Formats: sequence, C-alpha cells, structure tokens
Amino acid sequence: MASAKSKAKVNSNANFSKDIYLQWYKSMLLMRKFEEKAGQLYGQQKIKGFCHLYIGQEACVAGAVSALDKNDKYITAYRDHAHPLGLGTDPKYIMAELYAKATGISKGKGGSMHIFDKEHNFFGGHGIVGAQIPLGIGIAFAEMYQKTNNLCMTYMGDGAVRQGAFHESLNLAMIYRLPVIFVIENNGYAMGTSVARTSNVTELYTLGAAYDIPSAPVDAMQVEEVHRAVVKAAERARAGNGPTLLEFRTYRYKGHSMSDPAKYRTKEEVAEYKSQDPVEQVRATILSKKLATEKQLEEFSQKIKQQIAEAVDFAENSPFPDPSEAFKDVYVQTDYPFIKE
Repeated sequence: MASAKSKAKVNSNANFSKDIYLQWYKSMLLMRKFEEKAGQLYGQQKIKGFCHLYIGQEACVAGAVSALDKNDKYITAYRDHAHPLGLGTDPKYIMAELYAKATGISKGKGGSMHIFDKEHNFFGGHGIVGAQIPLGIGIAFAEMYQKTNNLCMTYMGDGAVRQGAFHESLNLAMIYRLPVIFVIENNGYAMGTSVARTSNVTELYTLGAAYDIPSAPVDAMQVEEVHRAVVKAAERARAGNGPTLLEFRTYRYKGHSMSDPAKYRTKEEVAEYKSQDPVEQVRATILSKKLATEKQLEEFSQKIKQQIAEAVDFAENSPFPDPSEAFKDVYVQTDYPFIKE
C-alpha cells in the first residue's frame, strides 16, 4: 500500500481560521452525504450504469478548493461527483445527471462519469483512464497563452500513472513551464489491484523526478495538509515556474465502483483508514477549538440532508431527455480563423 502508510499526525492547525474550518466541514460533509445517498439510490436501481463513490477522499477536493482562486480550472477522472460539489455546483443538477435526466448538469448525456460545469470551471469527469491528463495541460497552456494568472488542477488515480499519456504530459508541462498541478489521488488500488502489484515504484510522487518536476507526498486524510501543499504548488505555477506533482495519499472506503465488493482488502485495513477519517478529523478540531458546538454541527448536518433530499426529489420529478437530444452537442461552432466550415 502506498497511500497514507501511518496514522495521521495531529497538526497544530494554528494557521487556519474558524471560517475555513467550517467551510471544510460543510463541504466535505456534503460530499459524504451525497455519495452515501447515491450509493443507496444505486442499490434501488434509481441510478444505473457505472458509479464510483468518493467516500473517504473528500479532503482531496476540499483542501484544494480552499487553496486556489475562483478562476482556476479543475479536471479529473470518472470518480467525479465530489469535485463539482466542492466547487459549488448545486447538488440537484448532479443528482439529476446520475438519474440521466434532461435537467442534469450534462443534460443527462454524461451520467456519473462525465460531469461538467463550465460555470464553476469544472472540465470533467472523464471515463478513459488517463485521458484527462493531456487535456489538463491543454487547459493550462490556454491559460498561459492568454496571459491569465490561472492554473489547472489535473487529478488522476494511481492506476493512471501507468499510462503513456501521463508521462507525455509531465514532459510537455515541464518543457513549457505550464501552470498545472498534477494530483495523483493514490487510494492504494487501481480497481482491485494494489499499487505494489503494478510497479516497483510505489512512492508515486518520485515519478516526477524523471522530468525535474518538484514533487511531494501529501497526507490527504488531513485537509490541512492538502491545503498547504496546494498553496505552495499554486505559488510556483503563478510565478511562471511550471508544474508540481502531488501524490495525495488517501483511501476509498467503498469498492472501486458499485459493482466491486472489495474483497481484496481486509476489514482491519479499512478500519485503520476509517480511524483517520478526514471529515471526523475536522469535526474533532472544530469541537476541540470551540469553533462551533455539537448542536451547531448537527444543524449543519440536517441542512445538508435536506439539501440532498431536495436534490433527489428534483431528479425524480425531472424528465428524461427527448430522443432528438442525441444529435445535439456533437459539433461546436467556432470562430477560430484556421478552422474552415
């Protein structure tokens, strides 16, 4: 196992305000409750097709979003419900997408694995392993070309680092000094295969050394550590010094997808990671620092549960797309002079 090998260390957390802790808690709790409901609805066959839950990995998104600017861009693989939630997408549009309804964030055409939200700078949601990595550096190149101060967070799973596209992207990103932060969400398993069974290199962040990219491991069960690492990487990108590779050592409590019973893991292993639960760690810090009371946290929880209930109701009562929609959004009109109609 390459993800979070030892129990999470307690941080002093002296640099973080009450507001940011409450922001983290609400954001991660929304992700957690949404995914739990999605799993339940999948079991009821309300949601069909592939469905990959993010339960346990919430800090990977919450800590990054709090560290970046609103105009920065995000792209990820197919475990993609939590990313737009963390960026502010209304849960009802994501739930409707899972239901394949016309009101879904991708018009019911993408489903669980292909969620997009242009308004919140979320560029997907990609079903092909590793395919989003070169797209991420393309987005970063566009930001550099247009002389913005924005960057692109490019997430991938630990299995994607075996793809050639990963290495080609790291090479190009460093050549052009692109404003991109590569994030390997290392939850220890590529589907059901452990990292140690796919390569002799289990410290995945060291792969950046071949391209002279500053790289580091991050205990991504602690949202504070994610935030700190992303702040540092963002400063490098905005200064024109190029990419950073971060290995977020995290863990998923559920199987790879809803069809995976995860029998390749022991109960003891899962329990060990649950003892480091990122949501519970933030909750404990909030209470220990008296940033909120138990009653206030329960009120947050109830509001989130109500929000998700409303999202389910919205999805249930939304229509399916008209069949004619299959022929729309296939081509895009462009004003680029070098593309002729």
